[in-house]
Amino acid sequence: MSEPLIEIKDLAFSYSTRPILKSVNMTMSRGKVIAIMGGSGSGKTTLLRLIGGEIKPTAGYVKVADQVVHKLGRNDLFRLRRKMGMLFQFGALFTDLSVFDNVAFQMREHTNLPESMIRDLVLMKLHAVGLRGAYHLMPSELSGGMARRVALARSIALDPMLIMYDEPFTGLDPISLSVIGSLIRRLTDALGMTSIVVTHDVQESLKIVDYVYFLADGVIAAQGTPGEVRESVTPFVHQFVHGEEDGPVPFHYPAEAYPKDLKLERHLA
Repeated sequence: MSEPLIEIKDLAFSYSTRPILKSVNMTMSRGKVIAIMGGSGSGKTTLLRLIGGEIKPTAGYVKVADQVVHKLGRNDLFRLRRKMGMLFQFGALFTDLSVFDNVAFQMREHTNLPESMIRDLVLMKLHAVGLRGAYHLMPSELSGGMARRVALARSIALDPMLIMYDEPFTGLDPISLSVIGSLIRRLTDALGMTSIVVTHDVQESLKIVDYVYFLADGVIAAQGTPGEVRESVTPFVHQFVHGEEDGPVPFHYPAEAYPKDLKLERHLA
């Protein structure tokens, strides 16, 4: 069993009086790819924000590398964040910086490395995602898949112990989607880091992840290995994995009985 990097215990979070997460428990090991799945609004991105210390829990805690995140002071939190990478949805590159400068940004901000070493490291990171030859391009000259790969190179710039991916497959063609999925798996294995993938793309994710958590109504509705998830008879998981339009998540929004509404329409006419 791999050593745990992240421990989430009895975690709860609410926006004002609206609960988002309710007593969530998870363990994420070093060197593993973990998928967080669930419907829109189930709290997946909120969970990433709690892990990164952007927001504080209402109850419970997130512990990363034996540190309780919400109890850290500003300097200690920033020190921990330097060991984390984040791949935002659609990449979120700096539009006025070249590919090279996007990847070099963290190195220049957080290290005292000479520019010659930064150059070699940037080219190494770009080579790892297959884009060393695109170092001089601007973000506006990149395709969606290329932009996502540059963002991935930027996220591994400081060799983090943890990378969080927020919907990394959104808007990609099948080839780019497969490339990004393969890169996530290969880089996780090569660098020995932990990867957390928040995604709706079930089929691509199940090819690369080690474990899956399903969130629904603020709690973990199901969890397991990709094989266990594919064979699950839990109604919510089965509907989600197989893309069925009706089930625990209904097709119809709650309403009065249809004949009653039609009668009402005639009355109003």
